[in-house]
Order: sequence, then C-alpha cells, then structure tokens
Amino acid sequence: MKVKRLGIGILLVALPLLLAQMILRKEDQIILPRQSPASDSTSTTSVTVPANPELQKFLVKYEKEIQALLKASNTPGAAIAVVKDSNIIYMRGFGVRKIGGKDSVDTRTVFRLASVSKCFASFLTGILVSDSVLSWNDHVVEYLPSFALKSPEQTQKLTLQHILSHTTGLPYHTYTNMVEEGLELSALLEKLKEVNMSNEVGKEYSYQNVAYSVIGEVIKKATGKTYEAEMLDKVFTPLHMENASTDYQTLMGNPNIAQPHRLRKGRWVTAPITNTYYNVAPAGGINASIHDMANWMIALLGNREDVIDPGMLKELYSPHIKAPSKNRNYGRTERISSSYYGLGWRVLHYPNDTLIYHGGYVNGFRSEVAVNTKDHIAICLLTNAPGMAADKGVPLFFNLFKAQRDSIAAWDNQQVNLLQEQLTNP
Repeated sequence: MKVKRLGIGILLVALPLLLAQMILRKEDQIILPRQSPASDSTSTTSVTVPANPELQKFLVKYEKEIQALLKASNTPGAAIAVVKDSNIIYMRGFGVRKIGGKDSVDTRTVFRLASVSKCFASFLTGILVSDSVLSWNDHVVEYLPSFALKSPEQTQKLTLQHILSHTTGLPYHTYTNMVEEGLELSALLEKLKEVNMSNEVGKEYSYQNVAYSVIGEVIKKATGKTYEAEMLDKVFTPLHMENASTDYQTLMGNPNIAQPHRLRKGRWVTAPITNTYYNVAPAGGINASIHDMANWMIALLGNREDVIDPGMLKELYSPHIKAPSKNRNYGRTERISSSYYGLGWRVLHYPNDTLIYHGGYVNGFRSEVAVNTKDHIAICLLTNAPGMAADKGVPLFFNLFKAQRDSIAAWDNQQVNLLQEQLTNP
C-alpha cells in the first residue's frame, strides 16, 4: 500500500478514516481485516494501519453476550449494526425470519421500525430547515390554515418545533387508539379540535403519534411533494437505503422480510403483518433493513454532509423538554442524571456521557437505535419479537463499550503517533 507524504493538517483529517476498522458479515462468518489501507496517487511511503485489537475484542465479547441474550429470550430473529466514525464496523443477522422456518435473517432482511420512524421525520425536517424550505419556529397554521386545537390561542402558538418535541399541549397518546383502528390521518387531525388541552403549548412533554404526524402534512404543503416522496428523494436514495420504505404495500412486496411474533402460552408464534401506523407514517411507518440503518447511522454521526449538515444534527440532539426514559435498562448500570426529548430523539445524560436514543414497537417488531457523539459510535438493533433481548441489547452494548473505552482509545492514540512518525520520517 502506498501513502504519500502528508502535511499535519491533512493527516488530522485522514486519520479517522485510516484508523476506522470494518467488520462485515459474509454468509455466517464475521471477517476481521488485518489492516486498513491509506492511499494517494503520488504516494511514495508505505504505511500499514492494523486493525484495533481492543475494538475487535470488544465486538467479539458483545457478540457472545448478545447471542446469549437472544438465546435466553428465545428471540426468533434479530439484526445488529454498529458504526464507528464513518465506517460500519459490525453488521450481521441472527436467527430466522419466521420461527420454525429455514430462512435466516440477513443484513438485507426488512423489519418495521415503529417509533424509530420519528427520528427519520425529524431528520428529513432538519434537511428542509437547512435548505430554508422550513424553519423550526414556523407555525403549523402557516401551512395548514384549517388545522385547529380546541384552544384557538394555542393553535396559533403551535410550531414545528413543538410537534417534533412532543410539546403540543395534548394529552398523552391522543387518539393512538384510533390510529390502531385504521382511521385516516385527515380524520384524526380534524378530531384534535375536540380534545381538551392538558397544558399550554411548549410547557410539557406528552408523547404523540397523531399530532407528530402533522409534520408530514406540513412537508407536503411546503414542498409540493408527499412526505413519502421527500423521504425517498432526500434520505433513502442518497444514503443508499435500498430496502427502506414508508408503506405497507412496498413492505409486503419484498420477499426478504421478517415475520413478527407474539407470545402465546409462553411460546413465540407468528403474527400477521398489519397495516397499522402507516396512516401516521412520520410517527411509525418506516420499514428498513439493518444495512439501510447502518448507512443512516453514518449520517447520524455527521459523516454525510452532502445529505445533512452536522450542525443540524446537533439541533436535533439538543434537549428541548424534560422527558422520562421508559426503558429502564439504560439506567441500570450507570444512573441517568437527566433525560429529555429533543427533536425526534430522546436525550439521556449520564455523569460523563450523553446518549441520543429512540426505541419503537409495533405489530410484534422492536427497534432500538442509539448514538454516542462523544465516542463517534452508534448501534441499531432490530428484532421480530419484543422482550428481553430487544430491551437490553443496546444498553448492554454501551455498558461493555464503556468498560473498554480507554483501552480502545489508547491503542488508537498510539497508532496516531506511530503513523505521524512514519509519515514525517519516511
């Protein structure tokens, strides 16, 4: 491998890419590369960047423990991806698409994301804000003049920021029961004006599905395209999320989909894939494979500036309102100092860490995605059954990572010094 002599400034930019390690699944094996190349057309110096053995040890240990967790919970199928810096360092499927079946879950198997769809809605909105198509402080009625809450005064105050931070002033889960009954979004939004407000707009966190999906109608009005078309154009296509979609028909037309499961008399049995929550697509209607999610997480770590500005990601991840974390597993090993909701994301503060996270459940599917911006690492876990593995898999990952963080960083720092020396004194 050839590397040309680099200036210190260029070196600092190149090092994260040189040191990033990739672990990719091929059939049923995990392939660990021996080294990462650095190249340039006018290079004259050869440099070898070996894989970080401490990072590899951590990933091997995590795989062993997650397999034990999947086995203990008898989870039929799962898929996991981990991204570090700008690279996928781990990605594979576990188990089967359908209990009793022979088709394995692979990296292209599609799952329903449920409420992780909310992260995509804010992600798309952030892109449109960066493009000056929308503004966080735009009022909903500017785009939807007929939209109304019960209070005319509060209706006029409601902004896009309130929608995406669940601070609409509506009672918890307003009309979620009617979402599950299959009512169209237009009918659900019309009924919001009948609901007594639980608080003033912006004053209180109160999780929503119907109200959250107002953002899709705003995007349609502002762009002249459907929410689904904008998501495809600005997110799925540029991020090469080839199996991602926002509707029931596309999901069912894919031959490689996971079948959901439910418990019956202590045993998992298959459940039909329903069309619930596609009527509120921004809140719960996205489908994706773990390969799709890995590509998205690269962007979530700020490495796809052609798609979304890293500064916009900081806005999405910033705390907006105090909100309790429902998955208590995130606070079992290390106590959470405080928890908030940002724009489409939960924000968990620990004494020395911050975790950006969201989970989802629908129709027997569970999803979890979490980002640690300090260590530039993110993980996604998708399962075709709820339970212990889905609840504990991501917290387990970060607990193990924290235990080995220093040794991983120390090895990387050592390689930085060695590489700098090799490039400075060929």
